[in-house]
Amino acid sequence: MSYMALYRKFRPQEFSEVKGQDHIVTTLKNQIKTGRIGHAYLFTGTRGTGKTTMAKLFAKAVNCENPLEDGSPCGECPCCKAANEGNSFNVIELDAAAHNGVDDIRQIIEEVEYPPTQGKYKVYIVDEVHELSGSAFNAFLKTLEEPPAYVIFILATTEVHKIPITIMSRVQRYDFRRITIDTIAARLRELCDAEGVTVDDKALTYIAKVGDGSMRDSISLLDQCIAFYIGEELTYDKVLKTLGAVDTEIFSKLLRAVISHNANEAIAIIEEVVVLGRELEQFVMDFIWYLRNLMLLSSGENMEDALDMSSENLALLKEESSMVELDIILRYIRIMSETLGQMKYSSQKRVLLEIAIVKLCAPQTSDDFGAILDRLNALETKMEEGVPMVAAAAMAPTATASGEPIKKKEFPKAVPEEVQQTLKRWKQYLAELDNRLVKTALVKAKPTVEEDGSFVIVFDAHDTVQKTGYETCTNYEGEIKTSLNEFMQLQIPLKLVLNNTGVSSDRIYPDALSHFAEVNDVKIDIEDF
Repeated sequence: MSYMALYRKFRPQEFSEVKGQDHIVTTLKNQIKTGRIGHAYLFTGTRGTGKTTMAKLFAKAVNCENPLEDGSPCGECPCCKAANEGNSFNVIELDAAAHNGVDDIRQIIEEVEYPPTQGKYKVYIVDEVHELSGSAFNAFLKTLEEPPAYVIFILATTEVHKIPITIMSRVQRYDFRRITIDTIAARLRELCDAEGVTVDDKALTYIAKVGDGSMRDSISLLDQCIAFYIGEELTYDKVLKTLGAVDTEIFSKLLRAVISHNANEAIAIIEEVVVLGRELEQFVMDFIWYLRNLMLLSSGENMEDALDMSSENLALLKEESSMVELDIILRYIRIMSETLGQMKYSSQKRVLLEIAIVKLCAPQTSDDFGAILDRLNALETKMEEGVPMVAAAAMAPTATASGEPIKKKEFPKAVPEEVQQTLKRWKQYLAELDNRLVKTALVKAKPTVEEDGSFVIVFDAHDTVQKTGYETCTNYEGEIKTSLNEFMQLQIPLKLVLNNTGVSSDRIYPDALSHFAEVNDVKIDIEDF
C-alpha cells in the first residue's frame, strides 16, 4: 500500500478532534443535535484551517445512523463507512477551480432532483467556489436559495471577497480562524506520539510557527522533517536544516550590524545565509518575527512571558532592546515587511533583500520619523566619540607640511568620444566600485550616452528594484560622479534618469540597449562582484 500523508491519515473523524475552531464546531454540533440544519453553508478562511475537513465531517454527521452524543458520526454505520472509503453517493465533491462553468452547475441542478438512495441528505461540497464564473453563479442562485429538503450545499473558499453578494445572502457564513501556535504544536505532538517519532518541543513549536496558522501546512512540514531524518530523533537544529531556516544567533548578528550601520557586515551575513542554501523568503519572515519579539520587549515591562525563547536568546534580545528605540524597530519591521511582499513576485530576491538591508543601515536614504531618529542617534554616538572635531578638521582646507593648501586634482573635461569609452568600461567600473550600496543600486540600471555627450544612467520606475536603486543613487550622486571621474581620469558629465513614462527604457533610449549588449556579453548581476 502506498504511503499516506500525515494530514490525510490523521484527518479528524469526530468533532472533538477538530482543533482551533471551537466557535464553529459548537454551532454545527448544536444544529445536528436539535435538527436545525441549514440548506447552504459558506466556509471561509485561510488555507489549511479545516474548511474541507469540517465539510466532510458535517456531511458524514448529518447522514450517520447512530450519531454519538455530541453529534459526531459513529464511523461504523454503512453511511459512515462509505464516506470514509470515498465512495458515498450522498457526498459529492466539486473542485470549482477545474469545473467552473455553467454546464457544471447545470449538472448539479439536474442531480438534486433525485433523492438520496441511502441516508437523509445529499451533501454537495464545492471547494474554491470563488473560481466559478459569473454565469455559473447566476445559474446557481435559484437552486441554492430553494433546494429540495434533502439537499445541503457547503461552499468553501479562501477568497470570500470574490463571492457575489447574491450568493452570500443565501448561505450561513462561518469564518475559520488561523490556528494558534500552541494549538498546532499540541496537535503535532499527538501525531508524533501516534507515529512513534521522538521529537523535542522546541522543534514542534518552530514548525507550528512556520505553518503560519495553517494546521495542514504544519503537518506537511512535520511530515517532510520526519522523512528527511527517518528513524532518528527530530531536534530543533535538524528542523532548521530541513526547512532551510536560520538560527536565532544569525538574526542577532544581523540586527547588531544594522544598529551599528555597518552595511558591509550586514551584507556579508546575507552572503553567508545564501551560501548555506537558506530560503530567502523564509529568512525574511523569521527576521520579522525576531524584530517583533524585540518590539514587544521594548514596548513594556514584563513582556518576557509573551516570547517563546530560550533564556540565552532572551538575554541577547534584552541587550539589543537597550541599543535601539521602539520607533526605529517599527521602521525596521515596516521595511522588511514591504520587502517580503515584493519578494513573492520577484526573481531578484537576493537583490531586494540586500537593498532592504542597506536601507536599514543607511537611514539617510529615508525621511520618515524612524529614519530621522536613527540618524540622530548615530550623530549623538559620533559626538560622544569626538567625531565632530574630526569632521570640522576635514571641512577645513587641508595643507601640506609646508603649510600650503593641497590643491584638489582637476581632470580634463571629457569629449563625447571619451564618454563612449566610459560606456565600454562600465562593467569594469562596477567591479572596482568600493561602495557596495551604490554597486547594488547600479546593477540593473542601463548606461547610455546622449547626443550632447552626457553619460546617462537610466532606471525604470516600473521595476521596484530599479526605482529603489534610483533613490539610492540620487543620495550618492556626488560620490558616483567623483568615483567615475577618478576611474576615467576625466570629468564625465553625469545624469541620473528615472523613466516613469511606462514605456521601456530600451525604446526611449535605444542606445542603452545596443551599447549595453555590445559591451557586456553576460548580464551584470551582483553575484559577479
